[in-house]
Amino acid sequence: MIALIQRVKRADVRVGERVTGAIDAGLLALVCAERDDNEAAADKLLAKVLSYRVFSDTAGKMNLSVQSTGGGLLLVSQFTLAADTNSGLRPSFTPAAPPDEGKRLFDYFVQQARAKHPIVETGEFGAEMQVSLVNDGPVTFWLQVRP
Repeated sequence: MIALIQRVKRADVRVGERVTGAIDAGLLALVCAERDDNEAAADKLLAKVLSYRVFSDTAGKMNLSVQSTGGGLLLVSQFTLAADTNSGLRPSFTPAAPPDEGKRLFDYFVQQARAKHPIVETGEFGAEMQVSLVNDGPVTFWLQVRP
């Protein structure tokens, strides 16, 4: 599984004019399931997202996680993170999990996140979404876990 995490001052996701999720300071995580991913990979990735130290401590060093700061977590499914861009000028999405499996793993990821973190908002799997954010830093990291 893949997560592209961004430290944000605020972020929201909309489907049409409807806001499906919004947070103040915290992490926006674009999440993608790849072929052969499973719940164990989702659990490992979630642990990493929640514990990854991207927030500054009092000395200005990145020593705090979203869990330790109590910030929000906005989870948005994004299958394009699995794109194979190694050849040609058009991405191949063969590495991405099939839509039904991707939805199942994303829903599992969200369920587990809500059980472990107090502020979890989401987009809508498979919908045409508009994501707005104010990246804080900017700080962005690519996290990937293999099954």
